[in-house]
Amino acid sequence: MAKLILASGSKWRKQLLEMSGFVCEAIPSDCDENIEYTNPEEYVLELSKEKAEDVAKRCKEGIVLAADTIGHMNNKRFEKPKDREEAFNFMSELSGKGNDFITGVTIIDLYQNKTVSFTDNVKVKLQELSDDEINWYIDNQPNIYDCAGYVADECAALFITELIGDYKSMVGLPINKIYNELKKLGYSMRDFRD
Repeated sequence: MAKLILASGSKWRKQLLEMSGFVCEAIPSDCDENIEYTNPEEYVLELSKEKAEDVAKRCKEGIVLAADTIGHMNNKRFEKPKDREEAFNFMSELSGKGNDFITGVTIIDLYQNKTVSFTDNVKVKLQELSDDEINWYIDNQPNIYDCAGYVADECAALFITELIGDYKSMVGLPINKIYNELKKLGYSMRDFRD
């Protein structure tokens, strides 16, 4: 069995892997996430590389998987809102518009000494939202401050009118691309079961 190590403390990413059939161990990264913002693809790719490398240094063997996701629209990034006001402002800005969720992924295969990195982009459109709808969302979404932009797989799902791309990527991991990159490295799903 190959040991899959998720370089994250995100319960969402671990759940996505486990729901997709992977057995994995989570080891949160200690890397500084305050890197210079260039463009969204380079930003999430660099963060995923730093997270993966940080955890890989602490492991003797395994396949380290790291990811970073941001919401993005008109050269502005929408990360985890810091407080209610920022969450409200995010949703007001995104109301009635299309935005992107961009995820950067890095896989470090310590068995073969190989590294793979890529990005995945999901396009989403929200309907026009009233202040009351935005306040309802903030009041009823318990983990609102844990997710980039908005929590698309829970309360905000009510407001999504269009989604183009891998829904799982929007939540935090492009599972299909990860699976296919692991296949290219020579692994099958049987390698990640007990």
